[in-house]
Amino acid sequence: MKTILAPIILLIGTLGFAQTKKDTLKSKEKEIEAVTLTYKKPTVESKVDRTVFNVANSSILAGNTTWDVLRMTPLLSVDNYDALKAEGESVTVYINDRKSVFTGKELKEYLQTIPADNLMKIEVITSPSARYEATGSVINIVLKKRDDEGMKGSVTFNNRQNTQNSQYTNLNLNYHKKKFTQTLIGSYSDNTFVQRNSFLNTVYENNIVTDGRTYIVYKGKNPSLSSTSEFEINDKNTMGVILEMYQGKRSNSSEAEGFRQINGVFDQSYDQNQSSSTLNRTLGTNVFYKYYDKEKNRILDINLGTNYDGQSDNNYFIKNTVSSTDGISVNEIGVLSDIENRNYYLKIDYIHPFGKEGGNLEVGGKMDFNNNVIPNDLYGNQPEDLSTKDIFHYEDNINSLYVNYSKTFFKKLETRVGIRYEHIDYKIRQDIAGASRKDSYGAFLPNILVKYSFSDKYDLSLTYNRNLWRPWYSEFNPFMQPTNDGFYTRGNMDLLPNPSDRLYMKFGFLKKYFLSARYMYTNQDYWTAYLTEGDKIISQETNFVGKVHKYYLFANTNQSFLKNKLNVNFGFGWNYLDNSDFNTRNRIEGAANYLSYWAGSTNVSYTNLFNKNINLSAWVEVSNQNNGNSYANTTNVFHNISATKIFPKTQMEFSLQLMNIFGRPNFDSTTYSQIGSFRNSTKSDWYGFSLTFVKRFGNQKVKENTKTDVEKNSGGEK
Repeated sequence: MKTILAPIILLIGTLGFAQTKKDTLKSKEKEIEAVTLTYKKPTVESKVDRTVFNVANSSILAGNTTWDVLRMTPLLSVDNYDALKAEGESVTVYINDRKSVFTGKELKEYLQTIPADNLMKIEVITSPSARYEATGSVINIVLKKRDDEGMKGSVTFNNRQNTQNSQYTNLNLNYHKKKFTQTLIGSYSDNTFVQRNSFLNTVYENNIVTDGRTYIVYKGKNPSLSSTSEFEINDKNTMGVILEMYQGKRSNSSEAEGFRQINGVFDQSYDQNQSSSTLNRTLGTNVFYKYYDKEKNRILDINLGTNYDGQSDNNYFIKNTVSSTDGISVNEIGVLSDIENRNYYLKIDYIHPFGKEGGNLEVGGKMDFNNNVIPNDLYGNQPEDLSTKDIFHYEDNINSLYVNYSKTFFKKLETRVGIRYEHIDYKIRQDIAGASRKDSYGAFLPNILVKYSFSDKYDLSLTYNRNLWRPWYSEFNPFMQPTNDGFYTRGNMDLLPNPSDRLYMKFGFLKKYFLSARYMYTNQDYWTAYLTEGDKIISQETNFVGKVHKYYLFANTNQSFLKNKLNVNFGFGWNYLDNSDFNTRNRIEGAANYLSYWAGSTNVSYTNLFNKNINLSAWVEVSNQNNGNSYANTTNVFHNISATKIFPKTQMEFSLQLMNIFGRPNFDSTTYSQIGSFRNSTKSDWYGFSLTFVKRFGNQKVKENTKTDVEKNSGGEK
């Protein structure tokens, strides 16, 4: 840690001293003719229900994609499966308050096609209002809105060198004329990533120990296109259409080897080669109408949309096994899968002032229909007891209604009370195996927010949320398939949702220091479990019933120095988990009943070094990731250093970025199950350097996507 922080601190100190000295000398050479006071938003704002990362016009955007900036956002982290986490827990991603159809690796690939230059801010909503769907935390990515007359835009070229080379290109166009605005974004990426894994699996019965390693190369070519057309009918009425198209073409290869012992005696060894090709296509449409009365703070927002996601996979495995009892055997398994997901929705939101005392009422609802089909087909010479063909279906209808009421009393006490009701009907079935499930349930999800301002420098807030996290459709699919490490995986049709209660308190003082505490409780969850069938080790999502108490403390500050040229944001969190009841009721041996860990991150940016239009930025994160029955064995240190030179006359930028140059990330964790412990270590390809060239044209003035005064306060901002 000291090795990484020392050069960054030294660099900042040296540059700060040099800049201060130069500014002082310049001030002595000429008299001050005028003083202009300019308000600049802090890089990080801590509000009652969210943390806002204001990145517009920040040097942190240079050379990065939206995915890269998300990784640098306070409270957020990324695990070794490329899943975004907020304070260590799964999140739902929104883009301009519109829920993204992507999750997991597909979400990462899509966000890598959106240049960070388009970002206005990123909101990490840890205590979402009833307006948001029944999940835990929410990430809302707010994009810039350019509304000056004429044509403007930018072209971006990026070359990134990790273990292998990757390229990224983007064209961003915006046209605004009177009441019509058209935005068009086209991107193409050609990426290659390398990953090295090792594993050590121990099954307690007969002391079966399997250790091995894998080497994986991921290659992807991903074009995307998005279009937003918006027409202002008059001062109060606007309508528009959003179209999104994305294609991911991937070809992956892996090599694996493993060695198994039973009670210390050799049982078998194997080596496996895998090759796969995937074609993913996504099309999203959204037609919206918005009524906005600025004088009366009234908004009616109607969205009608569809999302289609299709993915064709062809995986081929060749596994050679040497057994102490059966000699040499060869298994060749091909896996064909053709996923088709269709989503249709209607969403209505309405905001209206209520009463004479400045109250505000927000009501709305959504109808959501999903139809997912996953045909699976295995071919080749394969082990016994493995199904060769089936078609999995998942259909659901989710209807929701919500109401929020917010009001400020005595000009010091802000309140918000809300409740959301969701009802789901869903059907699951396999055509050939004949397994099926049909179920429905409803849930009331209340939330309360209270904030008291003792003065303009001190405030205290308290929030409560009831949440419900549902299994993803693919987690239900019970079709068993091989994995690239020589084992097997499948879903679970019996999965149940995970409810939780969250209590959150935050204290702010001097407008730049914030202390927060969180308590979360759940008595049911689902995590990855392992089981054995014959000589197969199978991972699958499984329900775990048991009480879990989570406690979280976090401190954050945002500071500006040297006439606002140097900006520093620092956050530090401490976590404590009580898993004693959870471990006892699920008979999880070896896992810690009480777990404590910490994490911290720092963002540093320096603007206009030596008045030469040079921007510098650095980011450091220290964290480990403990979730459910999986515990981190190591603490990772991530870091990123970048420098950008801007040429104002030609509207060009050049950026150099160094990623994790002092150490490579290593995700090393152990998962505990009823049958044993399973350790996995993943050395990620998140290191190297990148060069970025940006050419802009036209007037680049932007405005923030603000709505009503009510939504801009700390209790209801969107």
